[in-house]
Amino acid sequence: MEQPFSSSKVTVEYFDPHDVYKLLSPGLIPRLPLRDLNWQSHAGPVRSINTLHVELVPADQAGAVDRSSVLSPTPDSKAPGHGHGDSTASRDDGFSTTPIGAGRGSSIDNAGPLGAIRNSGPVMPKERRHQIPGLRRTPYLKVLFVRCDDNDAYKLTTRAEIREWIKANTPSSTLAKAVSNAENHDAFEWLIVHVVIPNTVAATQPRSSGSKAADSSSEKTSALKWRTGSSTLLEKLRNDFNGTGKGAIDRVRQIRIGINDVPYDLLPRVVPAVPTGYHETEQDSENAWQDLIGKIKELILSSFDTRVTQYEEDIKDKDAQRGLPGWNFCTFFILKEGLARGFESVGLVEDALVGYDELSIGLDAIIKEQAISGSAEAHGGALLDYTEELKTLAEHAASQIFSGSMEFEDEETVDLQTSKRVKDMDPFGAIPISSTKKPYRELILANNISLFDFRCYIFSRQVALLLRLGNAWSTREELLAKLKEQQDLAPRGVAPRAPPPKQASDESENLSQLAEICRRTLEFVPAVSMLIRKDILAALGLGKGGVGAGDDYEKIDPVLAEVIDNIVASFAFSVAQQILAQTSTKSLQIPAPMLASSGDNEQKSAIPEPKTMMHPARTSSIPLRQSIQRPPPSPVGFPGPGRKDSVNDGEYGMAQFLKTGLEELAARRAELYTLSRNVLEECGKRRGWTNGWAAVPIVESGASDLQEISLDDEPESEARPAAEVSVSLQASVSGVGNELLRTALDNKDDFYRLYETLTDKAMRHYSVAKYDHSVQATKADLAVLKFHLLEYKEAEYYFYHTIPFFGGCSWSLLELSMLVMYARCLKEMGRQEDYVTKALRQLLTKAAAAERDRLQQKSMVRIGNGSATQYPERSAISGFLADMLTVSATLEKEVKIPLTYFFGEVELDGPPTYDDDQDSFSLTLKLRSLLVDEFDAGSVSLRISSPGFGGNKEIWVQAKGPVTIKPGRNKVPLQSNMLMPGNYEVDQIRIKSSNVLLHFERELGQVVEKPFPVLQNPVVTLYQRTSSLDVRLSSSKDIRLDSNNMLEVEVMTGWNEIMSAEVKIKSATGGLRLLMGDAVIPDESAGKSKKAEGGTFTFGAITRDSSVKIRFPFKMEQDVLNVAVKVEVTYSTDKGTFTFFKTSSVSIALALGVNVQDVFKHKALFSRFTVSTASPSPLRLYRSELIPSDIFESHYGIPPSDPVAIFPKQPASLLYKITKKPGVTITSSTQKTLYLKLWYSVLQDEIEHLLDKTLTKDLADTPLQQYSKLIVYKVLAWGQKRLTAYELEKCTLLGELSTSFLFDINWATQFPGIGPTSSSSLKGEDSHQIAAQLATFLRSWLLANPVLPLSVPSSSSSADSSNPLISTILIPVDIPSINIVHTTDILFQQPPFPINANENSHHSTSSKTLEGGQGHPTFIINQQLPATLRLKWTRIWDTSFPASPQRSEDLEFSYEINAPADTWLVGGRRKGHFVIPALSHPSSPDSPEDEREKNKESSTPQTEADIPLLLIPLREGYLPYPSVDIKQVKSSSSSSSSTSPTRTTEGQGQGQGGGSAGAVHGHCETDNRNLGEVVQVISDRARVTLSLDASGPAGGPLVLECERVGLEGEGGMVVA
Repeated sequence: MEQPFSSSKVTVEYFDPHDVYKLLSPGLIPRLPLRDLNWQSHAGPVRSINTLHVELVPADQAGAVDRSSVLSPTPDSKAPGHGHGDSTASRDDGFSTTPIGAGRGSSIDNAGPLGAIRNSGPVMPKERRHQIPGLRRTPYLKVLFVRCDDNDAYKLTTRAEIREWIKANTPSSTLAKAVSNAENHDAFEWLIVHVVIPNTVAATQPRSSGSKAADSSSEKTSALKWRTGSSTLLEKLRNDFNGTGKGAIDRVRQIRIGINDVPYDLLPRVVPAVPTGYHETEQDSENAWQDLIGKIKELILSSFDTRVTQYEEDIKDKDAQRGLPGWNFCTFFILKEGLARGFESVGLVEDALVGYDELSIGLDAIIKEQAISGSAEAHGGALLDYTEELKTLAEHAASQIFSGSMEFEDEETVDLQTSKRVKDMDPFGAIPISSTKKPYRELILANNISLFDFRCYIFSRQVALLLRLGNAWSTREELLAKLKEQQDLAPRGVAPRAPPPKQASDESENLSQLAEICRRTLEFVPAVSMLIRKDILAALGLGKGGVGAGDDYEKIDPVLAEVIDNIVASFAFSVAQQILAQTSTKSLQIPAPMLASSGDNEQKSAIPEPKTMMHPARTSSIPLRQSIQRPPPSPVGFPGPGRKDSVNDGEYGMAQFLKTGLEELAARRAELYTLSRNVLEECGKRRGWTNGWAAVPIVESGASDLQEISLDDEPESEARPAAEVSVSLQASVSGVGNELLRTALDNKDDFYRLYETLTDKAMRHYSVAKYDHSVQATKADLAVLKFHLLEYKEAEYYFYHTIPFFGGCSWSLLELSMLVMYARCLKEMGRQEDYVTKALRQLLTKAAAAERDRLQQKSMVRIGNGSATQYPERSAISGFLADMLTVSATLEKEVKIPLTYFFGEVELDGPPTYDDDQDSFSLTLKLRSLLVDEFDAGSVSLRISSPGFGGNKEIWVQAKGPVTIKPGRNKVPLQSNMLMPGNYEVDQIRIKSSNVLLHFERELGQVVEKPFPVLQNPVVTLYQRTSSLDVRLSSSKDIRLDSNNMLEVEVMTGWNEIMSAEVKIKSATGGLRLLMGDAVIPDESAGKSKKAEGGTFTFGAITRDSSVKIRFPFKMEQDVLNVAVKVEVTYSTDKGTFTFFKTSSVSIALALGVNVQDVFKHKALFSRFTVSTASPSPLRLYRSELIPSDIFESHYGIPPSDPVAIFPKQPASLLYKITKKPGVTITSSTQKTLYLKLWYSVLQDEIEHLLDKTLTKDLADTPLQQYSKLIVYKVLAWGQKRLTAYELEKCTLLGELSTSFLFDINWATQFPGIGPTSSSSLKGEDSHQIAAQLATFLRSWLLANPVLPLSVPSSSSSADSSNPLISTILIPVDIPSINIVHTTDILFQQPPFPINANENSHHSTSSKTLEGGQGHPTFIINQQLPATLRLKWTRIWDTSFPASPQRSEDLEFSYEINAPADTWLVGGRRKGHFVIPALSHPSSPDSPEDEREKNKESSTPQTEADIPLLLIPLREGYLPYPSVDIKQVKSSSSSSSSTSPTRTTEGQGQGQGGGSAGAVHGHCETDNRNLGEVVQVISDRARVTLSLDASGPAGGPLVLECERVGLEGEGGMVVA
């Protein structure tokens, strides 16, 4: 490989007459290379040079190199030199080319034995400068190492020697102005380094004698001890050789060697007698070294700047002379290349690369100009017409073909790798691109170079620069190796102070630059391949030669064409392999190879590894073929297009992050591998070895119709010899010099192995680059190759992973072809299930998709003359469907395939059609088969579902028998004997053939997108015809609140003559329990029935137009307003067996509500029943009755003659008087509950009955009669929505119904999907036409019936049970058991008389007299009013059984009179106790009078209490009577507790017995007769006389007199 490190250094020539370099090098070499240099560019910003490598060359070796040659030596030549002979070839000033292949040596090996001091030797004669700038290899800096131990030696010998060296090696100052500009191409600087040895006089001297120049504190101290007026050696050197001008450059530096840095045998033994006390510190030594390194940087950059300036001026002048006669591009190339190499030498590789790019473009321009003008001499000079090596190779290869020595007819393997003869005939070798392959610069300078060599040289230099920019392993390792070699050869002292060698800080590679090399190679190879062809043709005299010369390549001799193709292939393959080796890097981690095992584990070694062959020392990243284990099979079905397969999942695990340029480098290297594979593929085609794509099944439409037609005029017989020659040339490898390619073309096995290896490498690189398309393309190549080689297992693996990708990228035809091969693989492997489920299913699906796309394109309007899309040939796909059906029959599992894969345009052909005189309907399924073959479907079925209440309703509609599905449009009739009215959606379609099920499923309510090809309108509406079987659910008309209510199911046969029927009734509401054990069938004559078992009723024959009713009780576990019942009727007629489903809902909420209020009196109970409606609909109350019990009887007034209307805000009130029957003995069987029975009707039900009756009657004689139930259902539904509470009240008051609420409804949209019957007059009309006729009828009916009268039955007709609108409700009324009912009454006594009492009645003592004519008595404020509190009681309302224990004991009660403190002042016994005697036992009519008196249940005058009171009213107004509270006092023996009241008592106090502890005993009621009564209290002033002036108190009016109201008939007057 090319050794580019020589051009990456600047040369520094050193002179060592005193042999001190070996002492200086341990401190100098570790400080190399130079770092962090900045150079101001002439045409841009400051350039930063991070690292500058320096090559230190002794002066004697440099002279030998300069005298040997001024041009590049040939690759095999080596210049003689001192020490290591190969070191001379390593020198390069950057502005010249040095042979990279030459040997290397160390500059420090030139020193003699340690301790020897030698002179500089004789001065070399000055060489003649070459006339072409840039060809001399001169140093940038010349350094003189001087040893001078004291001042005397300096004066005697050293100063003269230095002056002699300066005179011999530097331009004379007197001739500086006469130096021509051409000398600036070799400009250099010089430097004197004074090396001070320990134990010498010079070592005791400070660096400067003055304090101002001192560099450290030690120098300041030592300067005081230095003799005044004397100067140091360093100062003498500077004064003598630095110059005196203003811009003089300091060219003298001093380095002091430490005593520990000098080997013991070289250390002077004599110590100076006069010590100065000066001591060199470590910091002083480091500062001296830094100063020296800085000065070296400065002088090198100065020389470089001078050279660059001169080169740029010369290049500018030469370029300006481009149009002049005699201008030569080769000379210009050498000049400009010198500048580029100068940039390269100092590390400005980018600038150097720009220079070569410009030269490449310039060469292209020159060649183009020469091709246009036809004159080469006039435009830059002529190049050689051909390359001699290519000519020799072509002639040799052609001679071998004719001699037959290189043919391999018997296909035996020949070991070509060890053949010396083959190696000698290959001019390219393993490294075809190298700048040291030939003396290119000499050839360019002599205009003795061909265009092919010119291109190769420029490209090699560009590659070398890019490798350095990329910090490739080749350049980096060799630079470090050279530096380490210099460091290791440096002598070390006992304890040296020199720093350790610096390691490279940045060893990472620039992957973007490596990728750029690959990119340029991909552009270089095709271009230079064409040059090779023209070069060989020109060499053999078959072309005019040169670039642009037109040659007819097709008409040349086949032998020569074969040779040229082999040479071009070999060169392209070699270049690709070289670049792949040079750009390899450890940073690019490539996944493990994916090559599958081919069955034999033999490891052939006939084909060497490309990189190993070129670089045996490096480990190959491409292993030989290995038998790797195939990954486990993937799950059923192909992976999706966006899914990564199992191999790619681990490809990016090599690092957690990607370095910059990693993906780009991987992609470009993959393209190089692809280029190598393509070269191999083309060579194989000429030998009849294909990659398998030629044998791929062709499914493209019209592809098989093409026929190859020969355009030659020669007959077939004459053309045969050429064909024979072509066949004979297929086995020839003459001209193929690349060993790897030549070995691959040895036999077919090696060819396919290398082809597979290169493809696999490309795929793995593409995977790292994340080029998914390229990865899949290479996988496809491997799959086709394996299929071609009959390795079906590996082919199936690759097909499985790559087919989904091409399907997702619209490569339909390619995908179909690969599916055909994939199916063949599975079939050959015997995997029948995968053969059907993966291959054939996918194949037929993709073929159907292509057919669907073809139909869509055909229906679209095409604009323009664009190329038509290619679609698969139908004959290529034919037969796979039958194969799938046949093989699927042998499988255990059913093969399910979505219907949309094989069919398009799946729709329902119109609405359902209903059959006459039977309850069945039919649907027609319309679908287009996208398959190329027809097949027989064993069953075709369709399911319609409705998510109604009570659960989903489902109906299966099926074909009557097998159906033949043909390609294209098909219509399949489907029929169902199951009917459930409602709106449905098609949610499933199934077509089954053999063991293959084509299915389609969708969610209910799913929005259908327009482009979707299946069921654009999936809605199916089923309605119930008037004469069909029907089921009606209703609640019982007679409701009893104390028992389970009843539901009634009525089955109406319609036109069906039923032979047998089965009715199943199920609950459709949560918490509803149907008590079928208590079910009742009122009419047994309808047919013989069996006892219900689990809600199933079986009937015998039932005639048409009859009905059967089933009543059954129910229970609810929770409160709901409506219940739903699902009824299934399966019945048989002479036309078949039919099934009818219906889920009906009925309201079980009470239509009315009843509240009762009880008022207990001493002898009677008054109960007020308030009847209100429980819904917005008004009620009609026809009759009411309170049914008496065994204990109580009821009394009612005169009932109304007409029904009572009950509105939501206007309830009805019923008042009943309840009395206890005398002489009734209460036992356990005594019925104490009364029942309130109400006869009523709901107005909403009346309106619905009216609408149903009217519409059915008007539709009876029309063609729309069968739609009457549907029309009534729609009208009633709108009635429930539109009839508000106001409308219902209006109908109740007016007695008529206005149909105006139905006018603004668009009836045409209310009947979607309505289909006709099979023999009706509407047959053949679509659903829109039928809906229009229904809408027309409704509009005309509304116009004819704007008002419908409501018939109101009379109250006397409520007893008629035939009226379906009148319902009854029986409400139990319980009379609460009250232990004691107290009656309190406050009576005013006489005197006093009220002021409004009559004079004639003042002797009366009754309360009526006290009330007066005004209805209430009137008293004066503060009047004393005597009164009496009368207390009565009764036990007649105590109806508990057994009798309460309180009946047999005396009951003590307490009373308390309460009155507001600001209203009454109560005097007398406000609180007290009284006792009610116990009942010993119940009295009978035959008991004695005393005993009956004692056991009376009510009080007598003897047992009643009269308590006197004194009441004084305290304020004026109407004052209520004081209230009386009665409570039971707890006795010591009582332990019973009271029960809480169950009914409310209006106008009464409720008392409960209680003692001091407040414990409860029994339940008692208090009838306060004074509740609601008031007395009027007025002031005692009847008339007042006032004075209007301000003479009264506080300036107010003065009361003159006041007349008081008379008390007890007497009046009075008060005078002020």
